[in-house]
Amino acid sequence: MTRWLWLLGLLFLLVPGGGRSSALGPVVIIRLDDTVNTVSAEYVTRGLAYAADQQARAVVLELSTPGGLDSAMRAIIEKILASPVPVIGYVSPSGARSASAGFYILLSCDVAAMAPGTNTGAAHPVVLGGEPDKIEAAKMQSDAAAFIRSLATRRGRNVKLAEQGVVESVSFTDQEALQGGLIDLIAPNLDQLLSQLNGRAITRLNGQKQTLDLAGVARVDYTMTLREKVLDMNASLAFALLAIGALLIYLEFTHPGAVVPGVAGVILLVVALFALSLLPINWAGAGLLILALALFVLEAKFPSHGALAVGGVVCMALGGILLVDAPLPQMRVGWEMAVGVAIGFGAVALLLVQLVVQAQRRKVVTGAQGLLGEAGVALTALALRGTVLIHGERWTAEAPRPIAAGTAVRVRAVHGLRLEVEEALE
Repeated sequence: MTRWLWLLGLLFLLVPGGGRSSALGPVVIIRLDDTVNTVSAEYVTRGLAYAADQQARAVVLELSTPGGLDSAMRAIIEKILASPVPVIGYVSPSGARSASAGFYILLSCDVAAMAPGTNTGAAHPVVLGGEPDKIEAAKMQSDAAAFIRSLATRRGRNVKLAEQGVVESVSFTDQEALQGGLIDLIAPNLDQLLSQLNGRAITRLNGQKQTLDLAGVARVDYTMTLREKVLDMNASLAFALLAIGALLIYLEFTHPGAVVPGVAGVILLVVALFALSLLPINWAGAGLLILALALFVLEAKFPSHGALAVGGVVCMALGGILLVDAPLPQMRVGWEMAVGVAIGFGAVALLLVQLVVQAQRRKVVTGAQGLLGEAGVALTALALRGTVLIHGERWTAEAPRPIAAGTAVRVRAVHGLRLEVEEALE
């Protein structure tokens, strides 16, 4: 019996993976290399769910972000803390940062790592829409400090330094973060990161010990969907698409029947509005944009020699600058983009208005009005009434005085299907 037990044990060890307690899944790589917003939070959340479905050995969350929205940050951290798969936060590549909201996300991970030449911290809360009063600022700071203390405590990191990163907005280099106990290791690249972590024991939030088995593991790059890539555009690009879409629709209104500009304009407008709807919108900026469009429309209807158009350009530039009320400059519309788009929009709009005005002033050449003043010849003698040839067409005509056949005539008026003519003077 003992011999059979030894044989069964040997076979168990020889079976691939038979002596391992860890899952045989891949390492899932999620790259958060943008501002922390609604779209990036959705992307990270889906990536963590995918890793759980695949029974991944670990998730590497590569961070390169200036920060972002508090609500999106908390949504990401909530999923990280609840993840059944260990999450490795890794600030990478060299030269990258994980500031503000990224600092919270890094400290919330099971393992925190940084590449050489990176930094993290500078996480003081910033209010949208201007400076808060003292009481509101104190409440925000207290809430943010309590949150970072909670994360640092649960992950066994330096609570005091973590709080300094929030309250005093201190930023830490990779070496400072490692020596201060904010992160677990420094690795120059992903290969070195996984190599250093292979065989390391970590403690999950539930107190369970887990040894990372990352040797020779397959890697899966988890990327954004097409929808997320389209919506995850920065505010400046969304504003540019919004202006171009509005301009194409404006072109359709000033030149009815073109169809293509109108269809393309609606598509661009919808995409831009979807992207902007994911950002904190300042309604004063949105109102200025609406006023700008109204001024351009009025310029087309009541030409003011450019006065209304200039007002539209100013309103559009100011509206673009104020449109997105975000805590970080990277999430707002750049003033260069706002001014450039406004001037370009105004120039094209004025050109379209000029073309419309010129068309209105041009002599009508079709229909009844197009016959006024046209020259022809009398086919029969006009003894007050006869037949004339105008534009190769025979018309019944009458004249105030008799006109001989073959005489050149000119149209004075049009009465339905009857023309009033007079002898044309050379």
